[in-house]
Amino acid sequence: MRQGSTLIASVHTALDDSELVRFEHDLIHQIGEHRSRGVIIDVAALDVIDSFAALTLRRIAEMARLRGALTVLVGIQPEVAFTMVRLGMGTGQVPTALDLEEGLALLAAHPGAGTDSTERDARPGSTP
Repeated sequence: MRQGSTLIASVHTALDDSELVRFEHDLIHQIGEHRSRGVIIDVAALDVIDSFAALTLRRIAEMARLRGALTVLVGIQPEVAFTMVRLGMGTGQVPTALDLEEGLALLAAHPGAGTDSTERDARPGSTP
């Protein structure tokens, strides 16, 4: 789903390792295809995030950054946050927000990553 220059990806069920790799590949491809400046990954439906999933989310954020998009992880359940911190599986430098609304606000406040498509069109080298 897209909102302006922001790509929104929701993970509705736990994904196995091969599905996570496919999700990563597809999302990174869509960033370029849609010229996204922001990416929100909504994990509110997940009761568990294992170490591979946490690593994959961090990798997605890093690859998105290299493609010019800021990633925000939203909807981490309290139990998941507790377990991730306890096991040392934090999100690293990936910004987080409580929910989609806060994630969109965070991107809107970040220069160049807002949800307004006119921001993208105003970048040097882009055509309206």
